[in-house]
Amino acid sequence: MPFNPPGGGPAAAPGGFTFTNSPVLDAILTTAIGLAAGKYHPFFVGGILYVKWYKKNVLDKMEDAFAAGYDPALELAKLHTGQQKPASIVGDSRVERKEQPTIDSIMKGEEPGHYYMLLGPKGAGKGTMIFRSMAEVDAEGISLCDAHPDMEVFRLRLGKALNFEFNEDTQTGLFQRRDPREALNKLEKVALKCVQRRRKPLVLVINNVHFFQNNDEGQHALLQLQQKAEAWAASGCSFSFYVISSDDFWPFHVLRKNASRMHVISITDLDRRDSIQATNQIRQLAKLDPVAPEVMEEAISIVGGRLAFLNKVSKSKDPLWTAKHLLDVEKGWLLSQIGLIPDCDDDVMDEQKWSSCSWLLLEAFVKQRQEQEAEHVAAGGSLDDDLPLPKLSWYQARQIMTRADFMEELDRLNIIAIDIHHDVRPDSNLILRVAREVTTEDGFDDLLQGVRDRIDEIESLHRTRELTFKDLGKGDMVRLAVDKRGEELLEMINDD
Repeated sequence: MPFNPPGGGPAAAPGGFTFTNSPVLDAILTTAIGLAAGKYHPFFVGGILYVKWYKKNVLDKMEDAFAAGYDPALELAKLHTGQQKPASIVGDSRVERKEQPTIDSIMKGEEPGHYYMLLGPKGAGKGTMIFRSMAEVDAEGISLCDAHPDMEVFRLRLGKALNFEFNEDTQTGLFQRRDPREALNKLEKVALKCVQRRRKPLVLVINNVHFFQNNDEGQHALLQLQQKAEAWAASGCSFSFYVISSDDFWPFHVLRKNASRMHVISITDLDRRDSIQATNQIRQLAKLDPVAPEVMEEAISIVGGRLAFLNKVSKSKDPLWTAKHLLDVEKGWLLSQIGLIPDCDDDVMDEQKWSSCSWLLLEAFVKQRQEQEAEHVAAGGSLDDDLPLPKLSWYQARQIMTRADFMEELDRLNIIAIDIHHDVRPDSNLILRVAREVTTEDGFDDLLQGVRDRIDEIESLHRTRELTFKDLGKGDMVRLAVDKRGEELLEMINDD
């Protein structure tokens, strides 16, 4: 079939396409094709109407994603509990944390003009507070998406959270693959439409962003999310904003570089009084028999104020046994990660270098806790009183470890926790107690020093070079001399 694409004909630029090399004949052929295609105009009109309908349907479906009761994560929580009361949806604990009113206000869309990051160790209660706030408003105006190391999986999760198919369900573009940016652009249109009716911004929660890989791909994904968040916060329209949660410190470190409207909320462990209150309420809701207060207090002194551990201890028939069991499990896991190997082979030198530096840091935490206890007792206090976890500045921790690149891995493994003030702490009270048990064992200091000496020996061997002299007969001798005169000796040789 003759065809005259744009730019054809003799007057076209070099490389223009033409059949006849005649403008008149090309015009005649083009007119004939147009007249022949005229009888198919219903198909063209139908195609245009389909595209218009599809684009509108995409926005309508995305708007439904923020309707009350739609969010899949909240629906799964309801299905798991089998109850519809908000307090039951998010767990058994009804402890009102000091951060909960702030989270409620954010999730209701009452804090526009900013975007927020929840930063705290694993199991501290970030997700619980988010789900509780979502349950209070039945997830109206809120959508939640979990991060994932694989960007393709994250794209699919984001599409599911926003009820967006990335144009893969349209007949006009099968087998398309779009990145998350396409979903965010559509979300912007939906938010502008909804804010006029709701008078409140939409809230998109990106949960567990530490699951992104700390490489170029993961950092670029974070930057893309941040750029949208900054633009939305700076627009003055206040039609949408993010809530980002992370267990690890590195996402905050990445976002902090370009953050001007980001607010960070630090989530920490409960104190002793709130921990006791939480355990009592959890046991009441679980309809378990009460235990002696001193038994529960001893169990809390072992696990600390971490909600994830308190939940396990509170639901146990023997809380003290469960607390000691958690301590044993944590000790076994920690030794499997950073256990010291005396007389190690050179194949595991790098691993032992990391392990020995980690124990130097944990040993510093233990010494600081012992100093805290001594000062507290001297001031008339009791060892059973609630003491904060020991902390060191990032700068001091680097000096103790003598390596700056080991901190991130310890944070990723939940051995240490880093806050927005760049203070480094043991990740939990269990980690601190395990470190205290290990470092106070007989012979630990000798073991640690022996491993460090062994590492020095292996590194020295790697730096040693062997010289071989050939063509030496029986009785021949090689004499080596060391002369430190340097340039003076060279001048003497050159003069000779």
